[in-house]
Amino acid sequence: MEGIGPPLATPFTEDGDLDEGSLRELVGWVEARGVDFLVPCGSNSEAELMSVEERARVVELVVEEASVPVLAGTGHPGLRETKRQTQLAADAGADGALVVTPFYFPHDEGALETYYREVADDAEIPVYLYSVPPYTNVTLSSDAAGRLADHSNVAGMKDSSGNLEAFGRTRRLAGDEFDFFVGAGSVAAHALDAGADGGILGLANVAPEACAEIYERHREGDTEGARELNASLVELNRAVTSVHGVPGLKAAMRARGAPAGYARAPHRPVDDETREELETLVAEL
Repeated sequence: MEGIGPPLATPFTEDGDLDEGSLRELVGWVEARGVDFLVPCGSNSEAELMSVEERARVVELVVEEASVPVLAGTGHPGLRETKRQTQLAADAGADGALVVTPFYFPHDEGALETYYREVADDAEIPVYLYSVPPYTNVTLSSDAAGRLADHSNVAGMKDSSGNLEAFGRTRRLAGDEFDFFVGAGSVAAHALDAGADGGILGLANVAPEACAEIYERHREGDTEGARELNASLVELNRAVTSVHGVPGLKAAMRARGAPAGYARAPHRPVDDETREELETLVAEL
């Protein structure tokens, strides 16, 4: 895989039920705006607020609607649940499994490596590592990622740390055959400079065209233009990720006319002031 893939928002009804119709529509909405693949059940998809069965259904629906590859989020804190979720994603037709580092309990580097090797040994589809320390307080080191890259069924990684030094080290240690994605939208162009193959960006739910253009400018050699465009999106990216989170992301999507649905509790809708702020940022697109 390469290019831009959104960790696809999951539309819920006001009562918190999965809105299957809106999810189907959302797949078409983002695909029509230039994304290269889709990532259901990632962090911005509210995967940790869904059951195993709900996540499997989301992947099934996205695979049915998608005309681009699907990289399904399948990670849980426990090995058995992750193996089961990965098998369900494979059964649904997903092209790969994005597996977040096990979290909640602390684990040393050896335990993380063993976990990933066991998942990859068991999986029928390629496994992608996922390090997102802002949410999990767990960092998969460059050295560990480099060693795991030697596994025949570990195909790549998403790094959402925003640490460009670590990003560059991982790129070098993992090798060129390893699909390496940045997960921090504010530094996407810089990560491409450091050797990323693309981005799995929450921002791409709101501004898929702009994210795709960052990638295209960089691929065509206009690295300065890619960085300039990326810089113009930093405030919007901050607003829909670290500042206002998933409720802000969905409010911004609705401002663009995307069928984002509602966020699931314990998330709360944004207030009117925040909504107006997001609408102003979206209008600048």
